[in-house]
Amino acid sequence: MMLTLSEKECIALIKKGECFHAEVESGAFIVKIDEYAPILCTAIHNGHRLRPELEKSFLLSNSERFYEEDPYTDELISSFPIQLIGNDSRFEYDLNRAKSLSTYFKTAWDKHVWEKPLNQKQRAKNHGKHQSFYNVLEAIIEVVEKQFKNSIVFDIHSYNYKRIEKDTPTFNIGSGQIDIERWGNIVNHFEKQLNLIVLPNLDVRAATNEVFHGRGYLITHVNAHFDNTLVLPVEVKKIFMDEASGDVYPLVLEELKAGFKRAISETAAFFVRRYGKTKKTQKADMLSSTISPEVLTLDKQLYALCKKVETLNFINPVNLSAQRNKFFKNSYVSPSFNYKQLDINPYKFRAQLYKLPVEDINDADIQQLYRHVIDNLASKIDLLTTIGTDDFVYNSLKYYGEPSHVDIANARFLLHLNTEHSENDSKTLNADEAIEYFKKQAEFWKLNCRIEKSSKVVAKAMVNNEKALLLINKNAFFTEKEVHAFAYHELGIHMLTTINAKKHPLKVFSLGLTGNTHTQEGLALYSEYCSGSLTIDRLKAIALRVVAVQYMLEHGDFVKTYHALMNEFDLEKDFTFTLTTRVYRGGGFTKDYLYLKGFRDIINLAKANSIDNLLVGKTGLLDFDITNEIVERGMITKPQSLFDLSYKPSGDEVLDFIIDSIK
Repeated sequence: MMLTLSEKECIALIKKGECFHAEVESGAFIVKIDEYAPILCTAIHNGHRLRPELEKSFLLSNSERFYEEDPYTDELISSFPIQLIGNDSRFEYDLNRAKSLSTYFKTAWDKHVWEKPLNQKQRAKNHGKHQSFYNVLEAIIEVVEKQFKNSIVFDIHSYNYKRIEKDTPTFNIGSGQIDIERWGNIVNHFEKQLNLIVLPNLDVRAATNEVFHGRGYLITHVNAHFDNTLVLPVEVKKIFMDEASGDVYPLVLEELKAGFKRAISETAAFFVRRYGKTKKTQKADMLSSTISPEVLTLDKQLYALCKKVETLNFINPVNLSAQRNKFFKNSYVSPSFNYKQLDINPYKFRAQLYKLPVEDINDADIQQLYRHVIDNLASKIDLLTTIGTDDFVYNSLKYYGEPSHVDIANARFLLHLNTEHSENDSKTLNADEAIEYFKKQAEFWKLNCRIEKSSKVVAKAMVNNEKALLLINKNAFFTEKEVHAFAYHELGIHMLTTINAKKHPLKVFSLGLTGNTHTQEGLALYSEYCSGSLTIDRLKAIALRVVAVQYMLEHGDFVKTYHALMNEFDLEKDFTFTLTTRVYRGGGFTKDYLYLKGFRDIINLAKANSIDNLLVGKTGLLDFDITNEIVERGMITKPQSLFDLSYKPSGDEVLDFIIDSIK
């Protein structure tokens, strides 16, 4: 909540170490403190306001004023725990000039600003606001230096580049007032981090002192009053907007915010490791550990709207058993599946989805995560509303994608292996026996869930996320090794991530991040590998799903695909019916190719990094970096895995060679 505070009230809260958001001195500037950290960001030329009494003698148009200001620089620093943002126009008084020079006499940038110079009373009011800003800035730095020994200030500006004839950098660091002997390594590090930013359809280049030298008053003032605080002035080229018209380019600004967040937090962490009290500081430590009210509000609204949008609840045929019997009795006539009715108004759903206040989220990466989820859910509702129609396969392609040439080549590689059957278990378990096994394993892992038989699932087993329920196909049989693998797959991953997600204040991890099917199924297969239960026959079964999706897309005919799979791979008829049903349910379901692709991607990731944080809920690799950050910042609890997920060779040289050959 934004407060209205006097300068004295604001400083009193700062000295007590209180966190708050406030407009200070009649709204002249904003102070945002979410957490006290050794990093402070300023956007002192962001403002556009001019108090009414000055407008009569002000000569510039609105657009002329806006042109010389630094709009949107507040958004570039919106992810950080301490922010100072100017609301007043630099033409009223310029916070980057000394107080006595802060009000332009008559001209600025060769333009007449005032019809006549401001009188003493008007100038005094300007100077009072200027002084107030610097009093608050000093109070913050005093508290931060006392707590952290050293602090770093990022002084953010923007500049018009079209009037400059030579090529200019995207980011210009001004080091003219920086003690380079002392802080030069930080300047160099920041320049390197800025050079890592990627923007859509734009070349990015960072430089130091190429256009501006950092001669502004803010760094002068801090240098005069503090010995342990480094100020880094940086000018951002106005590539995120049309500098002439003032129109913003939202996609560029969104990526710029995210890139700036990474560059600044990484540089601040490097600064603290070198000069602060904590030598193991990471960039996540430079960001607030508190979940903002805006995020919590959006998350709650999103979950309330979408918690019942579970694809498999609607995609599995309700007349599966009857259609299976009919298929084998009636000379292989294509089954006619019926589905559960969708109890969601898709038009109202989409409208509500895109009305959610994502723009209120200040953190650039968290905002992007929710944008990804909202777009993903809009695609999911398109998928669900077309179940049983000709449009379903198109929406499935949009939502899940289709197997690439590489995916098909991987599948064909596995299917052409000359291996003896790896599963020689003589004993098989029926559905009831499997349920008892799963219940014992769930009890051993202390998973609070239900396990039941069902006649409405196509697969042998499926987790209902909303109900934390494991459904076992009543007609299924499992070998002993297979039931062990399914326990790790369904309970060890799918059920665990369902239960973990329910523990967090952020319910988005229950809904599922973008790409969660690819990630979760890959993770579940990887768990089979970790448990020692993954066999070559299992990999072949997963590879068959890729080919089944390929044939579904090529044939568009259930019976033709069924016979093609039977004849080419010499399969058992019930198995082939289930395999074909999986890819034809709904009207053409492409999800099944993701298992093999996901397994490949997860095993490659596990070879290089810890993947434990994927267990926080229904995560996706697209947003894995921000998921890691959210955990590292302490916003949600680090998940506990039920078994070791670090990569180790299985000990089966043939299996490991085969897995390493999947590209």
